[in-house]
Amino acid sequence: HVLPRVELSEPLLQRLKDGGSDSSSERATLPTFDVPYFRYIDDEGAEEDEWCGSSRSLSSFDEEDSSDSSLSHRYTGVPATPEKVLEHLLSHLRLDEDCGKTLLDDFLLTYPVIMSTSDLCQALLGQYPSGKESLVRKRKVLHLLSEWSALCRATLQEDQHTRLFMKTLYGNVLDDLYEFPSLEKELKDLQKLLRMQPLFHQLSLKENWQPLRAPQTEGKEVLCRVYVTVDSYVSVRTHSAVTAQELLAAVADRLDCAEDDMVLVAVSYSREKALLQPHQCVYTNSLSTAGRLCVCRRDMTDLMSPVPDNAQLQQLAARMLTMNTWDIAVALTNCDWSLFSNLQEQELVYFTLSRDSCAGHTVALELLLQRCNEVQQWVMTEVLLCPVLCKRVQLFKKFIKIAAHCKAQRNLNSFFAIIMGLNTAAVSRLSQTWEKVPGKFKKLFSELESLTDPSFNHKAYRDAFKKMKSPKIPFLPLLLKDITFIHEGNKTFLDNLVNFEKMHMIADTVRIVRQCQTDHMGKYLKESAEVRAYINYLHIIDNQQTLFELSHRLEPKV
Repeated sequence: HVLPRVELSEPLLQRLKDGGSDSSSERATLPTFDVPYFRYIDDEGAEEDEWCGSSRSLSSFDEEDSSDSSLSHRYTGVPATPEKVLEHLLSHLRLDEDCGKTLLDDFLLTYPVIMSTSDLCQALLGQYPSGKESLVRKRKVLHLLSEWSALCRATLQEDQHTRLFMKTLYGNVLDDLYEFPSLEKELKDLQKLLRMQPLFHQLSLKENWQPLRAPQTEGKEVLCRVYVTVDSYVSVRTHSAVTAQELLAAVADRLDCAEDDMVLVAVSYSREKALLQPHQCVYTNSLSTAGRLCVCRRDMTDLMSPVPDNAQLQQLAARMLTMNTWDIAVALTNCDWSLFSNLQEQELVYFTLSRDSCAGHTVALELLLQRCNEVQQWVMTEVLLCPVLCKRVQLFKKFIKIAAHCKAQRNLNSFFAIIMGLNTAAVSRLSQTWEKVPGKFKKLFSELESLTDPSFNHKAYRDAFKKMKSPKIPFLPLLLKDITFIHEGNKTFLDNLVNFEKMHMIADTVRIVRQCQTDHMGKYLKESAEVRAYINYLHIIDNQQTLFELSHRLEPKV
């Protein structure tokens, strides 16, 4: 199954593939692991004594609550229509107790598996009773909307269809306010969701609905790739409202070049070039750029000449040797946490489904996967651009220590990326360099490497991760693999009835994100301003052929 939209690097795929195949001809596919046979829930003829594992037990570290399980089984026989699903869900929901809340959470996290957001909005409007009918049913519908907004507030506020749905529902609640004054609290909650001016009496919604100006996307973080050669780029951690001038200043500082000598050019897929003006915003409202961003010399724009040459690139590699390894790990962790803390659980579900309608719903997840790839490639770039053997040995020692610090800081995202970067073929083949690495560092690396061992469905990693207290940053590709196996290994509908057990298993897996996000990691880790600036602008070579050429140039094949 091909991972949608996000392009995983070849080194990352190579480490994640089952059995560690060295074939370079294999296409970039979903990472596979050593996993036990996955049981199809709907297979009634399965033998009881056959050893098999459910993906829920492999992806969750908590024991299954029998009450939650019974709730899930109770709804397995619901007809597979949005109206029927919501009807059963609301009928068993209790506003004054916990009964049904786990099921509600399961449904809100995983409803894209069985229906679209538009279908859910229509079904919710249909479940809201009109006139003087049941107040309890009205409050249940509004409670479901409140829980939905708590999980996916950004989606509800930014999507046109959901805003139209909330506007219509707001009008219905406003009509009911005179008959049911107790709905005033729910009305105020809807006003907050719609960012409306307070209205506490019956008005014509069509004439008086005046939403407040929505906040801009300036606060959203992005990782912007600015190519400085044909096969290398600087990854700039910035905001979505960044201008061409701001990007140029960041790249110039990272490459030690004069900003006045450079211009920023957007190259489209058809190879058309557009010069970006200094105050022009790089990103559109959909958080997409006008094309591939390249930095060129001002007097050679038409030739697309890269700014740095090979000698300059090699000088950049030694810069990291002067920095403290703990500070580098802190900067990596704080960067990862700033992205991970914005991740919504439902993004993993949308990413797995890969529907066309999911566009824009997985921005934070895609940024995290991109960051993982870039840290791995950064490790390779730093090592392979270092021409001096003794300094290369120092870099190996530094990266091993940084990986150990990331593990201590409970940042498994950068931890995996660094270990995989050192394990890629272009780096691992540097036998002369590895021979000079002291024995204690080789032993430490071996211990750290064992946590990335895919044997027994990554048992070593899962055991270590379970023991870590929150907040912590998981290795996201492994969570995506778990969800994909659950989704592909179990039917969504059984004889046109919803398989709620499958949805419960998926929800249990994505809830790991919620468990990891408790508390705030950044307040425990203080970073150096110099190191932060260095880590926020990683220089990366993303061409595997170029990396292998650099590797063979350092240590020619005997």
